[in-house]
Amino acid sequence: MKCFLCGGEMFRGTAPFHVDRKGVHVSLDEVPAWVCSQCGEVFFEESEVKAMQELIQAVEAQSQKLQGAA
Repeated sequence: MKCFLCGGEMFRGTAPFHVDRKGVHVSLDEVPAWVCSQCGEVFFEESEVKAMQELIQAVEAQSQKLQGAA
């Protein structure tokens, strides 16, 4: 697989993912990803993106319950 930014070779590895949304911070240290050996660009496959979105939605839902209890 070639990097869409620089044309370098992509290898299967892991990459961190961080998001701040609606008062919630989600930090994942090692998400499976394609990583460019030349520029370091990261590409997450659809299955990883879907899992991250589901995790964020679940954390947001639980956070809203806590905020409603305050």
